[in-house]
Amino acid sequence: MKFIKKIDIFVFKAYSLLFVGTFFICLFIFMMQFMWRYVDELIGKGLTLDVLAHFFYYAGLTLIPMSLPLAILLASLITFGNLGERFELLSMKAAGIPLIRILQPIIIFNILLCIGSFYFQNVTGPEAQKKFYTLIYSMKQKSQKVSSTVRFLDTTFSWRRKERKTVCSTES
Repeated sequence: MKFIKKIDIFVFKAYSLLFVGTFFICLFIFMMQFMWRYVDELIGKGLTLDVLAHFFYYAGLTLIPMSLPLAILLASLITFGNLGERFELLSMKAAGIPLIRILQPIIIFNILLCIGSFYFQNVTGPEAQKKFYTLIYSMKQKSQKVSSTVRFLDTTFSWRRKERKTVCSTES
Protein backbone atom coordinates (compact mmCIF):
# COMPACT_ATOMS: atom_id res chain seq x y z
CA MET A 1 0.00 0.00 0.00
CA LYS A 2 1.23 3.44 -0.94
CA PHE A 3 1.45 5.93 1.88
CA ILE A 4 1.74 9.11 -0.21
CA LYS A 5 -1.15 9.56 -2.61
CA LYS A 6 -1.68 12.05 -5.41
CA ILE A 7 -4.12 14.01 -3.30
CA ASP A 8 -1.42 14.49 -0.65
CA ILE A 9 0.99 15.83 -3.24
CA PHE A 10 -1.71 18.11 -4.64
CA VAL A 11 -2.63 19.61 -1.25
CA PHE A 12 1.01 19.89 -0.16
CA LYS A 13 2.05 21.61 -3.38
CA ALA A 14 -0.79 24.12 -3.07
CA TYR A 15 0.13 24.77 0.58
CA SER A 16 3.91 24.91 0.24
CA LEU A 17 3.93 27.54 -2.50
CA LEU A 18 1.64 29.77 -0.48
CA PHE A 19 3.61 29.11 2.71
CA VAL A 20 6.90 30.24 1.17
CA GLY A 21 5.27 33.36 -0.25
CA THR A 22 3.47 34.36 2.95
CA PHE A 23 6.55 33.61 5.06
CA PHE A 24 8.73 36.02 3.11
CA ILE A 25 5.97 38.64 3.00
CA CYS A 26 5.51 38.42 6.78
CA LEU A 27 9.27 38.53 7.30
CA PHE A 28 9.51 41.60 5.06
CA ILE A 29 6.72 43.37 6.98
CA PHE A 30 8.37 42.62 10.32
CA MET A 31 11.76 43.73 8.94
CA MET A 32 10.32 47.07 7.81
CA GLN A 33 8.68 47.62 11.19
CA PHE A 34 11.94 46.65 12.89
CA MET A 35 13.95 48.97 10.64
CA TRP A 36 11.76 51.94 11.58
CA ARG A 37 12.44 51.13 15.20
CA TYR A 38 16.22 51.36 14.73
CA VAL A 39 16.37 54.04 12.04
CA ASP A 40 17.99 56.50 14.47
CA GLU A 41 20.96 54.20 14.95
CA LEU A 42 21.40 53.75 11.18
CA ILE A 43 21.10 57.28 9.78
CA GLY A 44 24.19 59.43 9.44
CA LYS A 45 26.64 57.08 11.11
CA GLY A 46 28.67 56.28 8.01
CA LEU A 47 28.05 52.55 8.32
CA THR A 48 29.51 50.30 5.64
CA LEU A 49 27.46 47.89 3.59
CA ASP A 50 29.07 45.01 5.46
CA VAL A 51 27.76 46.29 8.80
CA LEU A 52 24.30 46.93 7.34
CA ALA A 53 24.24 43.45 5.81
CA HIS A 54 25.08 41.93 9.20
CA PHE A 55 22.40 44.11 10.81
CA PHE A 56 19.67 42.93 8.45
CA TYR A 57 20.87 39.30 8.54
CA TYR A 58 20.73 39.11 12.32
CA ALA A 59 17.47 41.06 12.41
CA GLY A 60 15.97 38.56 9.96
CA LEU A 61 17.15 35.64 12.07
CA THR A 62 15.58 37.13 15.20
CA LEU A 63 12.28 37.82 13.39
CA ILE A 64 11.81 34.33 11.93
CA PRO A 65 10.03 32.99 15.06
CA MET A 66 7.52 35.84 14.85
CA SER A 67 6.76 35.46 11.16
CA LEU A 68 6.59 31.66 11.07
CA PRO A 69 3.25 31.18 12.92
CA LEU A 70 1.64 33.98 10.96
CA ALA A 71 2.81 32.45 7.69
CA ILE A 72 1.45 29.03 8.69
CA LEU A 73 -1.92 30.52 9.54
CA LEU A 74 -2.22 32.64 6.41
CA ALA A 75 -1.00 29.91 4.07
CA SER A 76 -3.43 27.33 5.46
CA LEU A 77 -6.35 29.76 5.31
CA ILE A 78 -5.55 30.78 1.74
CA THR A 79 -4.94 27.18 0.64
CA PHE A 80 -8.24 25.84 1.91
CA GLY A 81 -10.03 28.99 0.77
CA ASN A 82 -8.73 28.39 -2.75
CA LEU A 83 -9.64 24.70 -2.58
CA GLY A 84 -13.14 25.61 -1.44
CA GLU A 85 -13.53 28.36 -4.04
CA ARG A 86 -12.62 26.01 -6.89
CA PHE A 87 -14.89 23.28 -5.43
CA GLU A 88 -11.91 20.93 -5.07
CA LEU A 89 -12.52 20.52 -1.35
CA LEU A 90 -16.16 19.71 -2.09
CA SER A 91 -15.18 17.09 -4.66
CA MET A 92 -12.75 15.49 -2.19
CA LYS A 93 -15.48 15.32 0.43
CA ALA A 94 -17.93 13.94 -2.15
CA ALA A 95 -15.41 11.23 -3.01
CA GLY A 96 -15.59 10.08 0.60
CA ILE A 97 -12.22 11.40 1.77
CA PRO A 98 -12.44 12.55 5.40
CA LEU A 99 -11.32 16.08 6.22
CA ILE A 100 -8.56 14.85 8.52
CA ARG A 101 -7.13 12.86 5.57
CA ILE A 102 -7.15 16.00 3.43
CA LEU A 103 -5.39 17.92 6.20
CA GLN A 104 -2.82 15.18 6.82
CA PRO A 105 0.03 16.45 4.54
CA ILE A 106 -0.23 19.93 6.02
CA ILE A 107 -0.29 18.59 9.57
CA ILE A 108 2.81 16.44 8.95
CA PHE A 109 4.64 19.34 7.32
CA ASN A 110 3.76 21.67 10.20
CA ILE A 111 4.91 19.12 12.80
CA LEU A 112 8.27 18.84 11.02
CA LEU A 113 8.39 22.64 10.79
CA CYS A 114 7.66 22.85 14.52
CA ILE A 115 10.56 20.52 15.31
CA GLY A 116 12.86 22.58 13.08
CA SER A 117 11.66 25.80 14.66
CA PHE A 118 12.27 24.40 18.14
CA TYR A 119 15.83 23.49 17.18
CA PHE A 120 16.34 26.91 15.59
CA GLN A 121 15.05 28.71 18.69
CA ASN A 122 17.33 26.75 21.01
CA VAL A 123 20.53 26.73 18.96
CA THR A 124 20.62 29.49 16.36
CA GLY A 125 18.26 32.06 17.89
CA PRO A 126 20.16 32.97 21.06
CA GLU A 127 23.47 33.30 19.22
CA ALA A 128 21.89 35.51 16.57
CA GLN A 129 20.24 37.71 19.20
CA LYS A 130 23.52 38.09 21.09
CA LYS A 131 25.36 39.16 17.95
CA PHE A 132 22.49 41.41 16.87
CA TYR A 133 22.27 43.32 20.14
CA THR A 134 26.06 43.61 20.28
CA LEU A 135 25.94 45.15 16.81
CA ILE A 136 23.17 47.55 17.85
CA TYR A 137 25.16 48.59 20.91
CA SER A 138 28.24 49.31 18.82
CA MET A 139 26.11 51.26 16.32
CA LYS A 140 24.70 53.40 19.13
CA GLN A 141 28.21 54.14 20.39
CA LYS A 142 29.43 55.30 16.97
CA SER A 143 29.34 59.07 16.52
CA GLN A 144 27.57 60.94 13.75
CA LYS A 145 29.58 61.43 10.55
CA VAL A 146 27.32 63.90 8.74
CA SER A 147 26.18 67.28 10.00
CA SER A 148 22.48 67.37 9.36
CA THR A 149 19.87 70.09 9.58
CA VAL A 150 16.41 69.20 10.70
CA ARG A 151 13.44 71.14 9.38
CA PHE A 152 10.12 71.00 11.14
CA LEU A 153 6.84 72.86 11.10
CA ASP A 154 6.19 74.87 14.24
CA THR A 155 2.79 75.93 15.59
CA THR A 156 2.66 79.13 13.52
CA PHE A 157 2.91 77.11 10.29
CA SER A 158 6.18 78.62 9.22
CA TRP A 159 9.29 76.63 8.44
CA ARG A 160 12.21 76.92 10.84
CA ARG A 161 15.62 75.35 10.69
CA LYS A 162 17.16 73.72 13.69
CA GLU A 163 20.85 72.86 13.58
CA ARG A 164 21.96 69.62 15.20
CA LYS A 165 25.22 69.65 17.08
CA THR A 166 27.60 66.94 15.87
CA VAL A 167 31.06 65.76 16.79
CA CYS A 168 32.63 66.22 13.38
CA SER A 169 31.42 68.49 10.62
CA THR A 170 31.70 67.96 6.88
CA GLU A 171 31.61 71.69 6.12
CA SER A 172 34.98 73.43 5.59
